[in-house]
Amino acid sequence: MSEFKLSRRSLDRLEGVDDRLVSVVKYAITLTKTDFGVIQGLRTIEQQKELVAKGASQTMKSKHLDGLAVDLMAYINGRGSWELNLYDDLADAMAEAADLVGCRVRWGAAWQIDNLGDWDGSAEEAMNAYIDLRRSEGRRPFIDGPHFELMV
Repeated sequence: MSEFKLSRRSLDRLEGVDDRLVSVVKYAITLTKTDFGVIQGLRTIEQQKELVAKGASQTMKSKHLDGLAVDLMAYINGRGSWELNLYDDLADAMAEAADLVGCRVRWGAAWQIDNLGDWDGSAEEAMNAYIDLRRSEGRRPFIDGPHFELMV
């Protein structure tokens, strides 16, 4: 069990998110080696259009629009960090939490895996497998380490 807990702001950002995914996030904070907070849950169409225009999202069919996705921010010493290896830790915690809650979660750095809990290796290995797959297809990988979505 970790000593981390979700802030009031993170809990507020889970408003409108599917209860199963909220449970996964709340459980994951108790399992993680890396502190995190919720930076976004439910999104409006206008927010999604803006993110697509900026290249931060690739689809107008985002699961954020239906409350089926969250974006998490890793924290080191209380400061947000985009270091990808930290998101491997978050993904490992989210996979374990999803299994404990009894639902399926996909990670935005391993899009090919519909349920991270079914993956036999680490989250880092899952991400590397996704990168290898995309390159073998002659396609560029889209790594969205903070993104987690409920598979229903």
